[in-house]
Amino acid sequence: MNPTALISTLLLVSAGAVAAAPDEAPAQLPPSPLSTTTLIYTGLGLLVVLGLMLGLAWLVKRYIQLPGIGKGQVQILGGVSLGSREKAVLLSVEGKRLLVGVAPGRVQPLMILPDAVVPQPTFAEQLDIAAAAPNLSGNKI
Repeated sequence: MNPTALISTLLLVSAGAVAAAPDEAPAQLPPSPLSTTTLIYTGLGLLVVLGLMLGLAWLVKRYIQLPGIGKGQVQILGGVSLGSREKAVLLSVEGKRLLVGVAPGRVQPLMILPDAVVPQPTFAEQLDIAAAAPNLSGNKI
């Protein structure tokens, strides 16, 4: 048999098989990975993952005390600028108050203040004191 005749016969048989099944739906192409819906879903997924990462970082920072990250024993109670690059800073270290001078490349203790700090009464305590005091004007409160 001639090779050209063999190829043409195979083509005719395959065309007849395709024509014999008109009820079948034509094969569809897969959706494009660059379609709008795919890009929107990808972007939303990225936002969810970033939100989870930021939320977990906040929770770890807020509730888990890791050594070296906490406030420690030194607290800054206040400070005042003495010049363009100098400051006086009031520190609390293990219950003691220290006044230190801070300049570029240098920190020098200025004085140690007494530990005793007179606690200020709260608003409720001040109100109780004022209500219990005698009224000198004679008017009722």
